Amino acid sequence: MQLTYYGHSCFLLRAGGSAVLFDPFIRPNPLAQEVDVEAIPADFILLSHGHGDHVADVEEIGRRTGAQLVGVAEVVGWFEQKGLNATYGINLGGTVRLPFGSVKMVAAAHSSSLPDGSYGGVAAGFIIEAEGKTLYFAGDTALTYDMKIIGERHKLDVALLPIGGHFTMDVDDALVAADWTGASRIIGMHFDSFPPISINHAEATAKAQQAGKELVLLKIGESVTL
Repeated sequence: MQLTYYGHSCFLLRAGGSAVLFDPFIRPNPLAQEVDVEAIPADFILLSHGHGDHVADVEEIGRRTGAQLVGVAEVVGWFEQKGLNATYGINLGGTVRLPFGSVKMVAAAHSSSLPDGSYGGVAAGFIIEAEGKTLYFAGDTALTYDMKIIGERHKLDVALLPIGGHFTMDVDDALVAADWTGASRIIGMHFDSFPPISINHAEATAKAQQAGKELVLLKIGESVTL
């Protein structure tokens, strides 16, 4: 599996012959201006919740690629009304099996509304199982005891965790989340895009090392093999 970072909480996962895009927020992100949105492939787009900094580019990419949307029913249904291929509207605890593997929706502690202010259902995260590996995409979330369930039920190879604070958990809480979920390798997300979530990279990396964790802070456009 290969993971490419497009800034904020947007990643492209290549697994099992599919291109799986998470929470596309690229054009409005001042740090991602060098990303060629028109070149990003997508067979599936996974949406953790409805906030604009997670769905801003869904319509453009979804129309161009014909990607199938996977997310909580209210968010997926909203895009379906716009004519997108919104196939998989699920809810917490639900699992869908797709050509590349399985996607299970798990709890996140966060709010959710859509760009027009309408109800966005609940915020969520995802457990992805593909190519013999297990990835946890936490979405926007606070530290929550529900993460212990993930550690009890799954053996994670990597966890994608928000670390910017202010709107989500910070790096200190993310390291606790890593303990609870059993993840030794963390890929940070939801940091630096706006002043309230700017972080000190060296300090965050040092904290992770002290906690016995590997914290990967990808540059925008950078890829890593999982």
